[in-house]
Amino acid sequence: MIVMEKLGTSRMSKSAKGTSEKHGINVKAKSGLNKSILDAGWAMFASMLEYKQRWKGGLVEYVPAAYTSQRCSKCSHTAKKNRVSQSKFKCVSCGHQANADRNAAWNILIAAGYAVKVCGVDALAATMNQKPVVAAMQSRLAA
Repeated sequence: MIVMEKLGTSRMSKSAKGTSEKHGINVKAKSGLNKSILDAGWAMFASMLEYKQRWKGGLVEYVPAAYTSQRCSKCSHTAKKNRVSQSKFKCVSCGHQANADRNAAWNILIAAGYAVKVCGVDALAATMNQKPVVAAMQSRLAA
């Protein structure tokens, strides 16, 4: 099973031009970022990955990206303050420290991906409401 964030590339690559009344900020820089996002071909990559996984009997699960970078992979506490910087994560509840991308990847794979696979998409809401994923999965499986 491969678990990936459901990235809204069309939303991410939206223009920064603004309107005639209120002009955008850093339009040129945003234009370059948009080009990089679209050139990366994430949708094509995901499509090919799904094809290969189906061919080999595997599975690709998609997880909404919301809060995965703010949620602690150890205690499940979710807060904006947990994300110290672009690369640093430090939980204000339990003190767990990690690289922010690595922490988010654990959340995507373990908390969200396994919950979706085992319990269905409804379990994802439970994991993002700061409930430990193991308890949420066990209670769903027992029912």
